[in-house]
Order: sequence, then structure tokens, then C-alpha cells
Amino acid sequence: MVQDTQIFMSSPSTFECFGLVIHGLDWERVREKIDYAVSRREQLWIVTTNPEILLEAKRNPSYWQTVRQADLRLVDGFGLKLVGRLFGARLERLTGVELSEQLLQIAEERNWKVAFIGGGKDSGDKAAWEIRKRFTRLRIVTERAGTIGNDGAGDVATDEALQRLTLEAPDVMLVAFGHPKQEAWIARHLAELPSVKVAVGVGGTFDYWSGGASRAPMWMRSIGLEWLWRVAHEPKRWKRIWNAVVVFPLTAIFSRLDHKTA
Repeated sequence: MVQDTQIFMSSPSTFECFGLVIHGLDWERVREKIDYAVSRREQLWIVTTNPEILLEAKRNPSYWQTVRQADLRLVDGFGLKLVGRLFGARLERLTGVELSEQLLQIAEERNWKVAFIGGGKDSGDKAAWEIRKRFTRLRIVTERAGTIGNDGAGDVATDEALQRLTLEAPDVMLVAFGHPKQEAWIARHLAELPSVKVAVGVGGTFDYWSGGASRAPMWMRSIGLEWLWRVAHEPKRWKRIWNAVVVFPLTAIFSRLDHKTA
């Protein structure tokens, strides 16, 4: 992973939330970080940080330590962007889907191989099928990688998948186990895959690509109403959305106030 962490610190576009530095960077600046890491032959690990990840990190010290190891913690979630603005940071939002698609673009340009790891049922394979229609020269390998625990540990199928990935030598690794599993898995295994230049936990991205889930229209995303679309289309997610839209902002604000008065 990248050692010179100062290159990632720029106060107008960063802020602290629950003790973790959040980087509100747009794609152009992220691409600069990728090029910097590649030039130094170092691995770059990116967390697409959303309110759920931060609430879990606040609750779980082990997970907090895991997320802290990442090189970049980007803003994926409108609520997180608003909280950062309240704290005085000028942030850009870059969702996991958008970041992943940009990574596919540069992977195709540079003839890099991409690994799709995890995903529910066959969503990784289905996503790869659909993505190949759009990126016709892109090399993709898929691995379900077995059953993963919250600590990132797996089973025999996981070990076999790691062996195959070592032989495949991907340059970009998109991991879709959902948090906290995907971050724990990356922290545990990234060093075992020296070919990987960029690793990202991508949550439900494969579901969007495979057609298993639909994204909100752009106008709803641009004004922060993507959560309303999700409630309407996936009502069973209401608790997660409540946490992201209501619980997280209040928790973050009160945490900042407590820190200032301490």
C-alpha cells in the first residue's frame, strides 16, 4: 500500500468523521493517486465510504482499524457529503458504481486485467457478461471466493480462489462481499496478490451491472434523493436507509460537538 500518506491529504477536501480521515475527491484526483501509486509500484486500497460503513466503524473498533488501513476513503453517500460540508470541507462525491466504471475504463485503456470477486449468487458472472458488452477489450476474471466471515477469513473455496487469482495476476480487484466483510478480506489478502495495483470494496455494484438492481435517475442522485428511490423499490432496506439518512448525520454531528467540548 502507498506509504507517503501526505500525498493524499488536502485540507479543503478532507475531514475527520469518528476519527477517520475522509477524502472528498473527484475522479480526476483519484486517477492522479492511482498513477502516483503505480509509479512507485505500490498498491492502492480505496474504501467507498458511506454512512453505514462509518456507523459500523464507530461501533466496532476492529472494523475501524481495518478501514483506517485503506489509502483512500472516498465519499459514497449524499449524507456523508452534507456532513462534511457542515464541518467545513469542500467535498466531491464519487460512488462505488461510478468509481468502478472509471476503473474499468482505464483498465481497458492500459490492458489491465480486472477481477470481480464475490457478489450475491451469480451476480459477479452476470455483471462480467454485461460489462464485456460495453468494454469489449477488457479482460475480466470472476471468483465467488467461498464463504467469508466478518473478519475476512474464508473457507477452503476462498483459499482455492486466492490460488487462482495469484495465477491470473489481476491489476484491479473489485470485491463485493458487502461491509464489513469486503474491507476485512482486502486487508487480510491484498499483500498476497502482488499484481494488484488498485483494490476497492464495491458493495452492490455487481447487482447494478447485472440488472439485479436499478439505480435512481440522475436527477434524484444529484439532489440527494437516491434513498427515496431505494425505499420505493426495496422497502426491506428501510432500516439501512434510516440509519444512513437520519441516524448517521445526527451521530456525526453530536460526535463532533462532544469532541469540541472535551
